[in-house]
Amino acid sequence: MPPNNPGHSILNKGEDGRRFLTQDFGEVNSSAPPRPDLPPFQTTREHRRFTEFAAPVRAHRYIGLCWGPPGVGKTLSARHYGGIDEWEQWHSLFTEDLGPVPPRVLEARTAFFTPTVAATTKQIDQGLPRVCQKISFAVDFAEHGVVDPYVHTESRSSGRTELLIIDEADRLKTTGLEQVRDFYDHHHMGVILIGMPGIEKRLARYPQLYSRIGFAHEYRQLTADELTAVLTTRLPAAEGAADGGVAHATAVATIVRITGGNFRLVDRLLTQIERVQTVNGLDELTPEVVEAARDALLIGH
Repeated sequence: MPPNNPGHSILNKGEDGRRFLTQDFGEVNSSAPPRPDLPPFQTTREHRRFTEFAAPVRAHRYIGLCWGPPGVGKTLSARHYGGIDEWEQWHSLFTEDLGPVPPRVLEARTAFFTPTVAATTKQIDQGLPRVCQKISFAVDFAEHGVVDPYVHTESRSSGRTELLIIDEADRLKTTGLEQVRDFYDHHHMGVILIGMPGIEKRLARYPQLYSRIGFAHEYRQLTADELTAVLTTRLPAAEGAADGGVAHATAVATIVRITGGNFRLVDRLLTQIERVQTVNGLDELTPEVVEAARDALLIGH
């Protein structure tokens, strides 16, 4: 089958690409492919609090520290704030025509970095400047139509990147944290470290880095009222229900009780609910459907 974009093919004339099947190659893209089935982002109070925390970190070029339990939406908020989904879809190796840089990327000017579980000194040392420099070059590309750091010098040394968000910062060992501090000292940008509860106490043992932290933010779980409002938006009640929507409201309350404000668990439970409805040919959301979906989860009991 001929390639979709012959101009970007790396195969030689007459080659069928079987070497990719018989030799050892890594993944072509470093990040996971975009998921087209993601629900629309819900702007919650916790996300607004994150935005209010990230804005001064970016504006005043401080180091900010964000922590919270797993599944509450820290990464989702960070990626939405920085326009990371739009960036990853635009910044593709095989795109024939890049097109305009996404407006959210230009507005946020934010780089996003997630260290691997076994991140080495070399990976961090190379990864931080790479993700930051690409954002600066994208700003140049949007403004000038070309990327030429010898002509437009303001993009050198990631000079047009205003914020670096490091997710899963708990993975950084002592050397990695020192690299982050050194990178911060040599650049004029804000840095946000996102991790699990307890990271704030761990960083207190590194006074050189801890003294540079200007803002701290605890990302909390959604309250029951706010989660109810989110679920009501994602799961609208059917019109003209025989019971006046009592079963639907009870089902939503059951979801709130089971998940306890954990976004990740909400998504997993809703996926199971959709499966149960499909298998049984049901359209309405009832407490029985929610309970059947919960039985299929490892957590939530």
